[in-house]
Order: sequence, then C-alpha cells, then structure tokens
Amino acid sequence: MTALEIVAVVVSFAGIWLTATRRMLCWPVSLVACALYFKLFLDVRLYADMVLQALFGLAIIYGWIAWTKGQDDAGEVVVAPLRPGRLAAGLAAGAVGAVAIGWFTSRYTDAALPWMDSGLTSFSLVAQYWTARRHAASWLLWIAVDSLYVGMFVFKGLLPTAGLYAAMIVLAVVGYRRWRAAGRKDASIAIA
Repeated sequence: MTALEIVAVVVSFAGIWLTATRRMLCWPVSLVACALYFKLFLDVRLYADMVLQALFGLAIIYGWIAWTKGQDDAGEVVVAPLRPGRLAAGLAAGAVGAVAIGWFTSRYTDAALPWMDSGLTSFSLVAQYWTARRHAASWLLWIAVDSLYVGMFVFKGLLPTAGLYAAMIVLAVVGYRRWRAAGRKDASIAIA
C-alpha cells in the first residue's frame, strides 16, 4: 500500500459516486483518478490496465461531451436505453478486444496476469463507452468486471484497490437502480 494508491482510491470512489448520481463533476474527478491509476499500474506491471487508464482518459473526454449534449431542460442527464443489437455488438467487441490484447501482452510484455488483465481491460472499455452513452446496462457490466478485478487486485497485493473495487460493486448496484428508475421516468415523460 502506497500513498499514491490511497489517493487514487479516494479520488476514484468520488468519481464513481458522482457518476452513479449523474453529476457532471464525475468527469474531471474521474480524469484525475485515471492519471493516478496509470502511474500505479505502471509501477506494478499491470500494463493492460495502465493502457486502459489512458484510454479511459479519452473516453472520459468523450463522455463529458456526450453527457453535456444528453441533458434535459432541467439539466438532468437523460438515461438512454441500450438496444439488443448494440448490447450484442458491445459484448462481441469486448471479447475480440480481450483476445487481441491478451495475445499481445502475453507474447510481448512481462505482464503479471496478461489474459485476465486484458479481458477485464477490454470489457471495462465497453462498460465505459456504455456509461458515456448513458445506458443503465453499463452498471451491470461494471458489476461483473469489478467482481473479477477484486480477485486480481487481492492476488497482486493491492488491497486498498481491491477494497475500492469491492465498494465500486456496491456503487454500481446503486447506480444501476438510480439509472434504471431515471430511465423509466424519462421514458414515461417521452411517451406523455
């Protein structure tokens, strides 16, 4: 456990909470968390997760823009449904990405857990994209991914980070419930 890891945990928790409550401040806070975790993952040789943080940085900028455009008249972020075709495409992209990243990191790096790290990285990108697109289903994917991350971080001895990911599972459940309820409300307003 390092000071860097502790600060990264606190900032990440704040960013996830702000996302679950659909607050625009989630984006700059999450961008700082990405930078902190980029350095931490570099230090412990989880290269796919390190690259993931850089990609999350780009996705955060995209999400920030998308959420700015996806607000109702009251300034609330509107939850959008995830169509079955887009769900299938996202999961397929996650699987293809997992194989591609896993093959690369297992062959060309000294990554500690190349296949697990790569699979979680790929599906995290899908979940982040769905979050940026304001889909409540993103939280279900986050629950699955974060559950596996807890085990990986315990194995690597990153116990505060494992604790963060365990807390993120709880936040994802809260986020899913809130976003699902907001999506129902938004749909009923659109019908009326």
